[in-house]
Amino acid sequence: MSRTEQLNRPKGAEGAEGKSPGRWLALSVLVLAVLLVAVDATVLGLATPSLSEDLKPSGTQLLWIGDIYSFVIAGLLVSMGSLGDRIGRKKLLLVGATAFGAVSVLNAYATSPEMMIVARALLGVAGATLMPSTLALIRNIFHDPRERSLAIGIWGATASAGAAVGPVVGGALLQHFYWGSVFLINLPVMIVLVIVGIKLLPESRNPVTGPWDLVSVGLSLVGVIAVVYAVKEVATHGPTWEVWATAGLGAGALYAFVRRQFTLESPLLDMRLFKHRGFSGAVLADLLTVFGLSGLVFFLSQFLQLVQGRDPLEAGLAELPAAVGAVATGLVAGRFARRYSVRVMVAGGLAAIGLALAALTVLHRESGYPLLGAALLVVGLGAGFSFTVTADVILSSVPKEQAGSASAVSETAYELGAALGIALLGSVVTGVYQGFTAPPAAAGPVADAAHESLGGAVEAAKALDPHTAQAMVGAAQEAFVDGLRLASGVGAAVLLATAAAAWFLLKGQELQDGVAH
Repeated sequence: MSRTEQLNRPKGAEGAEGKSPGRWLALSVLVLAVLLVAVDATVLGLATPSLSEDLKPSGTQLLWIGDIYSFVIAGLLVSMGSLGDRIGRKKLLLVGATAFGAVSVLNAYATSPEMMIVARALLGVAGATLMPSTLALIRNIFHDPRERSLAIGIWGATASAGAAVGPVVGGALLQHFYWGSVFLINLPVMIVLVIVGIKLLPESRNPVTGPWDLVSVGLSLVGVIAVVYAVKEVATHGPTWEVWATAGLGAGALYAFVRRQFTLESPLLDMRLFKHRGFSGAVLADLLTVFGLSGLVFFLSQFLQLVQGRDPLEAGLAELPAAVGAVATGLVAGRFARRYSVRVMVAGGLAAIGLALAALTVLHRESGYPLLGAALLVVGLGAGFSFTVTADVILSSVPKEQAGSASAVSETAYELGAALGIALLGSVVTGVYQGFTAPPAAAGPVADAAHESLGGAVEAAKALDPHTAQAMVGAAQEAFVDGLRLASGVGAAVLLATAAAAWFLLKGQELQDGVAH
């Protein structure tokens, strides 16, 4: 047995298969970490109206509060995956969990939009230390491919469902507490994670020579955030020179990052992984699956509350079918992929999400719940198949020694997809929304506040007479729904095109230990 294999072998492993008796308990700890990070990506959606009323952010600030968390995670995941390889994935996970709990308190007691944005960014830094460790540890704890597929299925179902469960958790908390409670709930979960993780998780690291390259860390962070920011701004304000400059900065940073990885003896990310067609196809499908899921959940939360007048808990429960669908298919995705094929499961899952989004192009203010519930269920079913199978493909396409790098790529796709879903689809919604015409009696600062966001319109209407307030809120709601319909159409086109691409990219791909030939 090589030194690398010995270092990757979990403590307590038994026999040739390397089966540790505590492996399923260890998985429960990893799932807890994934659940918390996934929930935090969407739990703020239901709290947006309350947060808007308290902190009074502008429309742009509101989008940054919603997506800076995912931006920072996406920009740092590759770097943190590499750091975990060096210092130990268990150590990184436990340190990150402690920081996540501490920064959650800062989020809960933010007193201004600017402070909230900074706090969410710091939470993203902590979250980035958690995510890469989970898949890499699963790869090293579960050596049997079928057991590993089930473990990844549980992991994938939790990650997919976590995004959909976020609104339910948020709704239950907001029913009785203030908006900061959606962050304070992290504390007891993180305490349990750290205490149990110390006992159950095996340490796992690779012998890496060479320092942790801080230049690469900076390039990846700047590149991801700048590019996604440019996407958000061009959809909202058009292609201004500032947007093009930002996009150029981001593209240049990412290009320099890739070039630098080829020159380093111990790169943060082994770019040769992308030469494998199945690996690249799985990463693309990963990103776009979460793109559709997170964008839909984030904006339906506002639709259910601010347009249809549901309370936070009712709105959260209304989005539960997405979680149910993701869990149901995530647990059987690996078995189905072996029985049929990887590309049928992934392309079919992506197509299902695309068709569900297409169905929402007929949405209107009085739409009944059957349409929304059915669309959410289909999105969850598709996400469970696609996301779980692609995660398994990504891990099984590389040697065990590269599990950290592969995990970081998978997690980066997840978080970048969440960020782009909120940023791109949100920018479409915001761009259409800001074009609504306020009543003449609501001119001046009131109209300006109303055009910032739908939550701002509802709040600003309180200063108007009932007739004018009703007219302004009605116009704002219609504009928001128009934007949601257009964003759903855009999302549907992207997902259906990705389903077609996945059908060709994943041809011949199978779930196994090595690279499929």
